Amino acid sequence: MGKLWSKTRIGKMELPHRLAMAPMTRSRAQEDGTPGEQASLYYAQRASMGLIITEGVQPSDDGQGYLWTPGIYTEKHIEGWKKVTDAVHEAGGYIYIQLMHAGRMSHPDNTPHHRQPVAPSAIAPGVEMFTATGMQDIPVPRELSKEDIQMTIADYRKAAAAAIAAGADGVEIHGANGYLINQFIGESSNTRTDEYGGSIENRARFAIEVAKAIIDEIGAERTGFRISPGTPLGGIQDGEQGPDLYRYLTQELAKLNLAYLHIMHLGNEELLQDIRSLWTNPLLVNRAGRALEDLSVDIDSGLADLVPVGVWSLANPDLVERLQKGAPLNEADPATFFGGGSKGYTDYPTMKELESQKG
Repeated sequence: MGKLWSKTRIGKMELPHRLAMAPMTRSRAQEDGTPGEQASLYYAQRASMGLIITEGVQPSDDGQGYLWTPGIYTEKHIEGWKKVTDAVHEAGGYIYIQLMHAGRMSHPDNTPHHRQPVAPSAIAPGVEMFTATGMQDIPVPRELSKEDIQMTIADYRKAAAAAIAAGADGVEIHGANGYLINQFIGESSNTRTDEYGGSIENRARFAIEVAKAIIDEIGAERTGFRISPGTPLGGIQDGEQGPDLYRYLTQELAKLNLAYLHIMHLGNEELLQDIRSLWTNPLLVNRAGRALEDLSVDIDSGLADLVPVGVWSLANPDLVERLQKGAPLNEADPATFFGGGSKGYTDYPTMKELESQKG
């Protein structure tokens, strides 16, 4: 794992190693979308990860998908996130806020305005959503008009500005995992016949316009972008053109000189190699199902510049130290991943804490 511990530069950040904390929904925000009281402790505990990418944060009322997820579009949200960013910076880390518009992956019961979800086309994802009254079928979304699309892009822009006002080092645009941007990309979720649907260029248009708006607002050096080629989450199917669409999208995003591109990788090695060759800036590769002993493989081969880590960093606030010392890891508790209080959130012990308990 030698190269894993070498320093690197991404955007304006000088990072101490090649790990990063991957974005993970934790559903512990206040009802109005302000980060929960323990969010600053949770993220600061993990500041040794170098770069922290937060859980998905909605840019608007329409953008909320799940219960108790945080927002970044009101003054209260900004004040709440300031506590988080200050705590992370004081602990020596950097933090990017991930902007996540859930699109059709929502339910009226989960949003502040209780309105129908929105999407590129009026096609339900065919899955259920957890709500305060239990699991419910996700309803057919309302198709966004061209005017709605421009308003949504403006929401992303406003949210990016709010993230910087809250002290974040940058934002990651969530274009993956079945959410709104991915819904425009997906062949099965986008049946539009205007300039936002049909061809590869048209289905990639919304993603590129969101990126351009955010770059115009906060700068390319503060902007990352996440993709998940071939990921069937939320009923998304890329179609036969999927790999070529992602090659095109990568080329277009590369022209914008973003801080990084973040890939949730499920196994198309040829496409991953092509993306690496098309993308000259830092590339973050999060391999699904990766074994701990393979953590540095993509760094060592030159395929990736940074390796985002999810559940291992959730359960081990001192993951970097544990890996460097070859120490055993805490086991994550899936029952506490979403919602709740400190249990499974801020109470995972460090090695030092475990040693003191033995003493």
